[in-house]
Amino acid sequence: MGTRRTTGMTAPGPDRTTASRAAAIAEQLQYECSILLELYRERESFTEVLVDDGHLVSISPPSSQSDPKDKLWRVHSALLQCHVLLERAIAREEEELGTGKKAEYETQRKKVNDRLSLILMTTEDLLKAVDGSSVQTPSGQGSELNGPTTLFELKLWVYRILQEIEYWTKMAVTTFRELSPLIAKDQARTTRVKGLRSAQR
Repeated sequence: MGTRRTTGMTAPGPDRTTASRAAAIAEQLQYECSILLELYRERESFTEVLVDDGHLVSISPPSSQSDPKDKLWRVHSALLQCHVLLERAIAREEEELGTGKKAEYETQRKKVNDRLSLILMTTEDLLKAVDGSSVQTPSGQGSELNGPTTLFELKLWVYRILQEIEYWTKMAVTTFRELSPLIAKDQARTTRVKGLRSAQR
C-alpha cells in the first residue's frame, strides 16, 4: 500500500474546482452506496448489529490530525482498498450467488463501482496537484487470505465491504471540503508572491 513520492519536481498548483468536484462526486457516491446497502439488507435480511465487526480496510495512522493533505493521502489509500475489495466481492457474488439476471441490486452495485472508480481518478488528480506525487495501488493487505469460506460468510463479507465504502466516502466528503479552502488560500498566496515579484522587476 506504499506510495512513491518523487523529489525534485515542481507540482502544478491544485485547482479548487477539482476539490469541489471531488466532494460532489463523493456525496453522490455516499447517496448511491446508502441505496445499495438498503437493497442488500432487504435481500439478505441483515441488520446493522449483525455485521458490526470492525474495519476491513487498513491504513497507516495519520501523521497530522490537522493536515488536510495528509488526510487526502489516507482517504485515497482507503478508497483504493475499497475498490479492490468491491471488485473481488462482485466476482465472488457472480460466481456463487449470481442468477444471470440484472436486478435492481446488480444495477445499483454497478453504479457504486463506476462512481468509486471516478472518485479515485479525481482524488489522484488532487494528489498530483498537491504533492506532485505518483500513486501506487495497494496490495490488498491480505484480504484474500481472510476471505469468506461459507455462503453466510460470503454474504456477511460483501455487506461489510459496502459498509466500508460508505464509511470512507463520508471521510472523503469531509476531507475534500477541508481541502477546498486550503487550496484557495494557497492560490491567493501564490498570486500575491507573483505580484510582488513582478513589481520588483
